[in-house]
Amino acid sequence: HLEDLRWTLVKSAIKFVAFAVLIGVGLKQFNEVLLWPLHSVREGYADLTLELGTTSIMEAFTVVIQMCFMGALILSAPFVLFFIGQFVAPALRDEEMKLVLPACGAALVLFLIGACFSFFLLVPSTMRVSLEINELFGFTQRWTPSAYYGLVIWLVLGVGAAFEFPLLIVILIKLGMLTARRLRGWWRQALLVSYIVAAIVTPTPDPVTQTLLALPLYGLYWLAVLVGGRVEKTRARAVVDDDL
Repeated sequence: HLEDLRWTLVKSAIKFVAFAVLIGVGLKQFNEVLLWPLHSVREGYADLTLELGTTSIMEAFTVVIQMCFMGALILSAPFVLFFIGQFVAPALRDEEMKLVLPACGAALVLFLIGACFSFFLLVPSTMRVSLEINELFGFTQRWTPSAYYGLVIWLVLGVGAAFEFPLLIVILIKLGMLTARRLRGWWRQALLVSYIVAAIVTPTPDPVTQTLLALPLYGLYWLAVLVGGRVEKTRARAVVDDDL
């Protein structure tokens, strides 16, 4: 088991380093992808002059390390999950495998949906709100690369992680720790929690950005309740079949 664990860690590290090197080699192209939200926002402000500018000697190096590390972490995550699945699979029973494998696949899909939602909608929206507030007060726009890439990474990772919570709900229902009926009765609390999570994840206190995230989270809550209800029905039919 220790040997298998060692090779799991080695393979995961190799994938991480390979993606980090790949990003480093194509750093300019990767940077253009990350700058898409900034370019899309600029198109809506014809008179806006906004360029990213460093404020310290080492800031550019920090940004490069940040892009390589976080980019490799995100890109290697599916492979790491696969290696971990290979490691734990021999110890799982058939019914546990039926839960773990779909859960890993669903976790990856939900994270990607959340990351794309954040990158293509939430990040530009956050930037537009910031620009409008700055224009209202007449402030000069001076954005640093560290602040911009930090915003992109925080929102993409944070929203991607937040989109995982419906999967947790379905797993708890599958394990019999929650019921769909009880969750339907908690709809007010779920709406409040969705706004609290949105307030934590989004870096701006404006209600527009928070609502843009809170509403999809609330919709995912009801999707989890719906899927959980079907899981309960399937489990009940299985119990009846076993009794017969």
